[in-house]
Amino acid sequence: MTSDPSRPDASASAGPAAEAGFAPDPRLAADCAVAGDMPLSRLLVMNDARYHWLILVPRRAGVSELLDLSEADHAQLGAEIRAVCAALRREVAPYKLNVAALGNMVRQLHVHVIARQQDDPAWPGPVWGVGAAQPYGAAALAAAAARWRAAVGARPV
Repeated sequence: MTSDPSRPDASASAGPAAEAGFAPDPRLAADCAVAGDMPLSRLLVMNDARYHWLILVPRRAGVSELLDLSEADHAQLGAEIRAVCAALRREVAPYKLNVAALGNMVRQLHVHVIARQQDDPAWPGPVWGVGAAQPYGAAALAAAAARWRAAVGARPV
């Protein structure tokens, strides 16, 4: 059987010991909705309806840099980024996919994956700091979380 390299291996799920002490940074928790869990990362949806903006947060306590991940976790995160990019490409046909792990405002390691269009409010610049966020309504945010959970094959939290 051939595996699809854009889909993370669900059998690579992080064990409870590796996840001990993990909690999303309070700022991420305030700005996002939980879509689900991938084998390594919690998948979040940014609560800004102007963009299809997903965030992967590896469920590892105290990790702030890619270099802090084990080689296996680093490879798994790469597979998850690829899966999220593939889902965004398939679902919304972006002009460009932006992938970034900055960490200047939120120290906890997290990776933004944003589907960009040439007519989005920030194009061609970065999305950060451009205008005020336009929050989804509660039902629309729940629907977006369910949509992206299904699109990447994440499990509910």
